[in-house]
Amino acid sequence: MQIRSDIVTLSHGSGGASSRELTELVFKLGFKDRLLFDEEDGGIIEAKKNMAISTDSYIIEPIFFRGGDIGKLSICGSGNDCTVSGAKPMYFTLGFIIEEGFLIKDLKVIVDSIVSELKKIGAFVLSADTKVVPRFSKPLESSKQKAQIFINSTCMGEIIKPGLSAKNLQVGDKIILTSDIGRHGASIFVEQNNLDIHSNLESDCFSLWLLLKDLLDSNLEVHAIRDATRGGIASALNEWAHSSKVSIDLKEKDIKIESEVLGICEILGLEPFVLANEGACLLSVADKDASRALELLKSNPYGKKVHFIGEVIESKGRHALILQNAFGSKRYLEYPQGEILPRIC
Repeated sequence: MQIRSDIVTLSHGSGGASSRELTELVFKLGFKDRLLFDEEDGGIIEAKKNMAISTDSYIIEPIFFRGGDIGKLSICGSGNDCTVSGAKPMYFTLGFIIEEGFLIKDLKVIVDSIVSELKKIGAFVLSADTKVVPRFSKPLESSKQKAQIFINSTCMGEIIKPGLSAKNLQVGDKIILTSDIGRHGASIFVEQNNLDIHSNLESDCFSLWLLLKDLLDSNLEVHAIRDATRGGIASALNEWAHSSKVSIDLKEKDIKIESEVLGICEILGLEPFVLANEGACLLSVADKDASRALELLKSNPYGKKVHFIGEVIESKGRHALILQNAFGSKRYLEYPQGEILPRIC
């Protein structure tokens, strides 16, 4: 049996034969052993331990980008939010909103990307839904796919390391960054604006569970973990400083940034510290365990770029993020202002 259309039509969302065809020949066939429900309205889990839950919606433009696509992003994004909450991602619910005219072959690529990420982290789809809607979006000039797709994903995971919180930072904590910064935001900006820049730059979209699982299972004293997505490390660290009523001292020279990201920032007047990341996270670790945490992360195949970037200090008048440059001068690194990059996730 083969699907009878090359594109998604409104009849695929009607609940009739075409809907079942799309479900059977695209979603169920694609997800295969990752589905925990079949012919039922929902999946069932029996949780004996505390669970973390995170939900997000993905409307990225373009939907296929260097380093990933909207399917991979929907799993990495929500899965990472669970991971940095101290949990192992285990179950996902997925909601697909698809405009009529979307190419079936592209939908299959997206499903394959989702399955690939689920297998990497050992997770399953607990429940899913599809809605087909009339065309309402106006794609950017860079878009090769005229009709659009939007995905909502919810991740549920078992708490492995309880107590992580933006309110838990302690004076003396060391701040660890797991990768270089700005690659997702910079690469998406280039693609959205059709910039004629020849480079190997691609998104850092990545499932953080693969890097953090051993640390979460350790007895090391980690106070907080945060993935630096929209607003970059500037947003995440400012939020920590305000939530914990401390200041954070950063060394600019220690923050790894690819030369291609710096070049794009210089050309366009952007600051790399506010660019989005989809595979980099920050950790605040007690001073006594910081070196061991760094060593543990760097021993992971995905941890080659893990490095210290600063420490938590007492506030003097305001809870701030303080950036020291290579010449020793300091400035406040504020929250990002306004909308920097539209539709980066």
